[in-house]
Amino acid sequence: MSRLHVVTGKGGTGKTTVAAALALALAEEGRRVLLVEVEGRQGIAQLFETESLPYEERRIATGPGGRGELHALAVDAERALLDYLQMFYKLGGAGRALKKLGAIDFATTIAPGVRDVLLTGKVCEAVRRRDRRGRFVYDAVVLDAPPTGRITRFLAVNDEVAGLARVGPIHNQAQAVMRVIKSAETAVHLVTLLEEMPVQETVDGVAELRAAGLPVGRVFVNMTRPAVLDRASVHAAGESRTELARSLSRAGLGGARRGGRAEQLVEPLLRQAHEHAERVALEGELRAEITALGLPAYELEFLAEGADLPGVCRLAGELREQGVSR
Repeated sequence: MSRLHVVTGKGGTGKTTVAAALALALAEEGRRVLLVEVEGRQGIAQLFETESLPYEERRIATGPGGRGELHALAVDAERALLDYLQMFYKLGGAGRALKKLGAIDFATTIAPGVRDVLLTGKVCEAVRRRDRRGRFVYDAVVLDAPPTGRITRFLAVNDEVAGLARVGPIHNQAQAVMRVIKSAETAVHLVTLLEEMPVQETVDGVAELRAAGLPVGRVFVNMTRPAVLDRASVHAAGESRTELARSLSRAGLGGARRGGRAEQLVEPLLRQAHEHAERVALEGELRAEITALGLPAYELEFLAEGADLPGVCRLAGELREQGVSR
């Protein structure tokens, strides 16, 4: 089973919500899980209705019966660089001085590649960390990662760094990070909607990840809605407009007389039914594209009341029912 779960997706697909639901589902199986965000949006804190996360690992949820724990961390690139300088160069005081001079901000803002190295390094450190008994501190780490369009470069940046720095601690650190990211313990999951652009970006993203030798995991189809009518049902309804008007009248929607309110409702209802059937047909085609990727796929319902803590818990339950922890 994977220990590092990287969750990416096109903007607007709900990847943060899916990452949170996945982390909670794993924790509810009795595991100790760390949920990490790296984009500075404090999306985890909002979903779990807690105060903004500091640059430290904090427990935000406990599994049923006290089994399993969910911890969270918002990685800050500047603080990660200070950690890096202290870890490899013992520049604790000097590092703080560099921060005051603005050098840390310069390094993490002007050079985005450096920022990605620090973020991925911090995440992989959490994956590798062991306690005094030699056991992994976390059974799983779930990363709410950058969007699909940037994910391959984000994860592969340490390959470039290792190539530039042939020797020394930077080279060794970059290689250690890539050993984690490219290992069988890592899986990059993609979140999509049953819409053309997100599905196409998912297909392209899978191709890029595979070309880069990065381990692709699963596809999470988010915000799905139940199919009520198909094209055949809409056609049948259209062939019996009179009976449809009578059914509306029996339901109390207008009188039975010709030209009454019930009859006036027939055409608008048929138009809506036709649009729904077209959407269902398109979703079927998009599901076929996702199936063609040859990856396990999980579907999550649309949260009508928005993404909040009860919604995340409900999605976590759906994932557990679909066997996501296996």
